[in-house]
Formats: sequence, structure tokens, C-alpha cells
Amino acid sequence: MKEITFKELGELPKNSYELIDIRDEGLIAYGMIPGAIHVFIEDLENSRTLQDIPKDKKLIFYCEIGRRSKEIDDTLDYLKDRDCYSLEQGYVGYIRSNIESDSQKAERRNKAEESIRKKFHKQLFSPFAKACKTYKLIEEGDHIAVCISGGKDSMLMAKLFQEIKRHRQVNFDLTFLVMDPGYNKENRALIESNAEALGIPITVFESTIFDTVDNIDKSPCYLCARMRRGYLYSKAKELGCNKIALGHHYDDVIETILMGMIHGAQIQTMMPKLHSTNFEGMELIRPLYLVREADICAWRDYNELHFLQCACHFTDTCTTCHEDGTTSSKRLETKKLIAELKKTNPFIESNIFRSVENVNLDTVIEYKKDGIRHNFLDEY
Repeated sequence: MKEITFKELGELPKNSYELIDIRDEGLIAYGMIPGAIHVFIEDLENSRTLQDIPKDKKLIFYCEIGRRSKEIDDTLDYLKDRDCYSLEQGYVGYIRSNIESDSQKAERRNKAEESIRKKFHKQLFSPFAKACKTYKLIEEGDHIAVCISGGKDSMLMAKLFQEIKRHRQVNFDLTFLVMDPGYNKENRALIESNAEALGIPITVFESTIFDTVDNIDKSPCYLCARMRRGYLYSKAKELGCNKIALGHHYDDVIETILMGMIHGAQIQTMMPKLHSTNFEGMELIRPLYLVREADICAWRDYNELHFLQCACHFTDTCTTCHEDGTTSSKRLETKKLIAELKKTNPFIESNIFRSVENVNLDTVIEYKKDGIRHNFLDEY
């Protein structure tokens, strides 16, 4: 399929073309190009939406980075009589095309910080500070590596750390750590430009994780997540840090609990902090533990910020992955299930969260402690 650049697109009359987003549901949740319509790539051939577009309009398809849209075969029957194009660099290119001047960046950064202190203080900073206090995530003398993937969660976490440090209640140091496991140049540039715009002084180091898992057929996302965690621990320790902070939020926690039951036949949760088993003296902390994803999205949208869901170079060819190695399709399925249950039980989310705080061992058939299984008959 022919390619069209953003510059060329900008020179076309607005009513002469239709922008068509072909990304998956997990990606479009992070935003679409204004004015675009969405059609799943597997539905293109039978799409009524596509058929209803006037024949004299150009069809401009886009994906995340311009790879999948370029591979659409425009000689197929449903497209062969149409003027079709693939948007070069896709959605990432759209975000990067909005690079601002230094004064605009400063204005955006000030607005983002001000909104944390005022408009979203109750929704974001208060639960962040509560989690840090309740679970003792920040302690005197800590040096915390704030791990930034480039998504909305880790970017907000970095800003919240900057804000809580401003309060000077505890003396601790921060390093904003970005690992490049083999990002394509567009994704890396976007992470760097977003960090600059938000005033986050990142330290970037490189690894070859993507090359390592490239040819893995079974659970590449799980292996990738495990390897990334190990590289982050190693680099953080090298830089003198004693903790790494990841951007998992409240919704991640309750989805993990439910997925463990449905897909793993186990009751477990994502802990607010963990001792590393392989890196002595290191801890993992999750300061967004009590922060709701909807509030993170509201902060992002209010400040007109654009982040990637996944900067993985597989983004356009497989379902995007999550930090714990689960695919977004499973999470999306679980998220929809929780939303459906909420229609009849408004307390479903807090009940799932609190269920792992109220485990009654007298009514549990078996449980594991330090890897050892215990059966209720042992003490019956």
C-alpha cells in the first residue's frame, strides 16, 4: 500500500479523506487521531462502515507505527477501486508531530504539576501518599529507582514522586530510570520527548531483551517481563538504589486477583512491596497501589498528554503485554468482566481488593507458606 506522510496529509482538504484506525481495543483506549473512525483490521473486508464511505474519498489507514497498515493488500476486491494509503509512522507519528516549543513544554509541565496539587489532589496525590505511608514504601535514606516504561502510569508516578519529595517529610533520593530493551527509534524518541516535556530527568540504559525474546514462541511477554525486571534491579543497584518503583495501580491489583482465580486456579495478589530474591538488599515498591486507573486517564486527558500503551516493538504484530507478562487481551477481558459485575454490585471493585485482606485460614482447604503446602486436615 502507498504511504502518505503527515505533511502530505496536512495539505489535503479535510473532506477529501477518511482516517481509519485499525489498532486493537487495548491500543485505541489510549487515544485516536481526532476525526478518525475505528475498524478492526480483521473486519475490514466486511465492514459496513468502510462500505458507507463515499467512493471519491481517500482511505487513509493507520496503526501504531505504520507497519500493519502498510501491509494491507489494497488489490483485494473491497479496496481495489479505492484510493488507499497507509499513514507513515501511524499513531506514534501523530503524537510526535505535535512536538512543542520550549515555552509550550514549560506551560504544559506547569499545568500537569498544578493539576496534581489542585484539581486531582484527592484522586491522585492523596492515595499515592496514603499507600506510601500505609505500606511504608518510602523510608529515610532511600534511593528509589522510578522505573519509566513510557506509559501514562509510570509517567504520572514520576510526577507524584517529584511532588512528594517537594514536601520534604522524608529524606530520600530519586533516579528516573528508563530501560531501552530494543525500542524502535520512534518509540524511544516519544518516551524521551514526553519526559522532557514533563520535566522528568531520565537516565536511559540499553539492553537486548527484545532480540532475545524475538524468536520465542511460548510466553514471550512473560519472559520479556521477567528479564526486564532483572535488568532494572541490576542497573538500579549499580546506581546505588535500594528500591525500584513500578507503576501498577489499583485496577491492576484487582484484575490480578480475579485473573489468578479464573486463569491460574489460585488466590494471590500483587503485593505493594516485595523483597528481591535475586538482588540482596533490593525491594520492589508499587506507590500507585491505591490510585484508580480512571483518575490517571482523567489527569492525562485534562493535560492533553499522549503516551504509548506499550513501546514494545511487537506492538503492531501481537497483543500488547503487561508488566507482569500477561497479555492485554486477558486483562481487557477481566476488566470488562469487572465492569459488567459492577452494574449489579457497585462495591465489586473494593470487595475484590479487600478479599485478600480478609482471608480466613479456618475456611481454606489448602494454602502455601514459604513454598510449603498446608492442608486443613493437618490440624483438624
